[in-house]
Amino acid sequence: MRNHYIRRYLVICAVLCLGVIVGIGEFAGRVWAQQEWEPTIGAFEQQDNVHSVPPGEIVFTGSSSIAYWSSLVTDMKPLQVINRGFGGSEYSDVNFYADRIVIAYRPAAVVVYGGDNDLASGGRKTPQTVAQDVQRFVQLVHAKLPQTWVFVVSIKPSIARWKRWPQMREANQLVQDFLRTQDRAGYIDVATPMLDKDGRPSPDLFISDGLHPSAKCYAMWTSIIRPILLEHVAPSSSSFLSAPRGQGYENQLSASTRIR
Repeated sequence: MRNHYIRRYLVICAVLCLGVIVGIGEFAGRVWAQQEWEPTIGAFEQQDNVHSVPPGEIVFTGSSSIAYWSSLVTDMKPLQVINRGFGGSEYSDVNFYADRIVIAYRPAAVVVYGGDNDLASGGRKTPQTVAQDVQRFVQLVHAKLPQTWVFVVSIKPSIARWKRWPQMREANQLVQDFLRTQDRAGYIDVATPMLDKDGRPSPDLFISDGLHPSAKCYAMWTSIIRPILLEHVAPSSSSFLSAPRGQGYENQLSASTRIR
């Protein structure tokens, strides 16, 4: 009987140790990744030193689907936007750099895309942790910029990561449910229009890797995102930042119905 309890104790200790090791490994991995992006974030700040960005513009941030959007500034005219996407990032990384790539600009609105890389590998993160990271992002922005609109773009379906789509779709639903409870926040559904009549991602919406958006996909995203921004943020939005908090909540609710 004693040996049974000893074996059970040793098994429990081994499991706990393994959990600690995995947790440390994941934490170290994210710290390493964040330091890897430090040159990119620093380059953004150097650009700002040369060409200052006035408050009240719109920040787009997130992973490579934003970073590779080369036509973004033109696509969103007459709105003034800046691209602060950095490829390979996860929501936790966007949160880590939020002060420097979002809040520092005092934007009238921020559009964020993430979750794709978070769930790509499977197992390390869950739809629930992605939703929690989105919640954290909204809280970070609104804690310092309560008048700023936060628009979260749905995780896109893709050919390369189709096996992960069920988890991504679940994360989208959790994020949408959360955003419905928030003032000055909205969910933008780009996922549904990217699926064909058979419920699969349309191949012409991706470049050759089957993952990153093609020009046609960005044109679709523009047709969805730009009208929403024009509805909530005036092209000259410097006065937007002084709007009383709480205004626009009913608009946000009606918009979320339309946005999905």
